[in-house]
Amino acid sequence: MEESKALGTSVLHGLIAIFTLAIVSSFIFALILRFTSLQESSVQYVMTAISFIALFTGGFISGGKGKQRGWMLGGITGAIYTIIIFSFQYLGFDKLFNPQQIVYFICYILIAMMGGILGVNMNSKSTK
Repeated sequence: MEESKALGTSVLHGLIAIFTLAIVSSFIFALILRFTSLQESSVQYVMTAISFIALFTGGFISGGKGKQRGWMLGGITGAIYTIIIFSFQYLGFDKLFNPQQIVYFICYILIAMMGGILGVNMNSKSTK
């Protein structure tokens, strides 16, 4: 019971980090797009890179908090993020994933898993 509670809180910390980074970066880019002549298509790749960084960071935090099984913690974090985004897209906009989005979300899960693995390893080095 205690172990599953620790796993749940570590995943929750990772998800909070992901959504915090996503909200802050979205706000910054909304301001940039509003007050400059940049178009949304010109910052698409930057936003994708920031999404990958946010997922890596969330997986890293999940793995660091969990202290074991970082690949699983990162994968769960990425999968829950994907489910939340899918639910928002489906329920809010009545749209399903297209093939390009499926590739992105698989990459999101894999990046979060890598972050989880690194988070566990960095945490174990600092405690020795």
